[in-house]
Amino acid sequence: MVKRIGILTGGGDAPGLNAVIRAVARVAEAAGVELYGFKNGFSGLIKGEFIVLTKPYISGLLPKGGTILGSNNRDNPFNFPVKEGEKLIYKDMSDTALQNLKLFGIECLVVIGGDGTLAIAKELSQKGARIVGVPKTIDNDLNGTEQTFGFDTAVSVAVDALDRLHTTAESHHRVMVLEVMGRYAGWIALYSGVAGGADVILIPEIPWSIEKVAEKIYKRREEDKYFSIVVVAEGVKTHDGSQVLKKVIDGSSDLIRLGGIAYVIADMVEKVTGIESRATVLGHLQRGGSPSHFDRILATRYGVEAAKLAISGKSGCMVSLQNGKITFIDFEDIPKLIRAVPRDHQLIKAARELGISFGD
Repeated sequence: MVKRIGILTGGGDAPGLNAVIRAVARVAEAAGVELYGFKNGFSGLIKGEFIVLTKPYISGLLPKGGTILGSNNRDNPFNFPVKEGEKLIYKDMSDTALQNLKLFGIECLVVIGGDGTLAIAKELSQKGARIVGVPKTIDNDLNGTEQTFGFDTAVSVAVDALDRLHTTAESHHRVMVLEVMGRYAGWIALYSGVAGGADVILIPEIPWSIEKVAEKIYKRREEDKYFSIVVVAEGVKTHDGSQVLKKVIDGSSDLIRLGGIAYVIADMVEKVTGIESRATVLGHLQRGGSPSHFDRILATRYGVEAAKLAISGKSGCMVSLQNGKITFIDFEDIPKLIRAVPRDHQLIKAARELGISFGD
């Protein structure tokens, strides 16, 4: 029988991480299995930094945002930063990770993360580690599952922002451009745009032109509607095919940080239409705070299934939502490409029927 399992959180934070930890801890406790929580992602596993997740640690976790274990998206065991003298070099420390799992008696490791973290989990699994993955990202762009926890909360935050922007846009007869996260997929922009009453939604999956955006704005003016709301995903490309970068981070599993496309579009709208335009970038507000009730439930369901799989001896897989039910999918069966929004998605069709423009 399994006596001890481990858990860690990797990549960017997302509302619901603590709910997963809580669920895994409760199931493990009921089964008489000890749970080690490794601090700050894979860094804690390599450095041997952990806490034993007993009742005091998980009490009151359900509504809390962030992760009590800490997280990062830089410490890849296969390219781990190590200081040698004054220099910072990168080494393959994956063997150390595997050795520490044996040293601490971890019979299965639950890894909560997005595409980068789960790609690392898959590699460690191929080297012999027993791992169960849990899909996490506000972007909802992971293949192998219908929805990731954190997405619903991010959409709710964006919709709240749109509700507020509507009043100032209407008062000043402006075009307000809201930039949301999502990286190279437009799920947050699509769902928040429809729910928040946007007039234009721009997503990476659909090519757009400023002329078509202006056309929608002009049409609204002809209907005596002197303001417009534009929602844009951070991964939308400019007309020359480039993406607006906030910065590039060396040593990170995700080198590129997107951000700023809203300012570009607001400037373009103002130049083409002559209408005063403003940009708002939500940024990390979408990641923080208490998870929605939907994300609490989804994260809890994922955590329960992950714990059951780990305790039963199953590994090399990721828990998954399929047809509304929680199941699992082997790492080898998960497509490598991101889960983009299909151009014929039902919500896109519905949005077009409502008169929402996608700039095409």
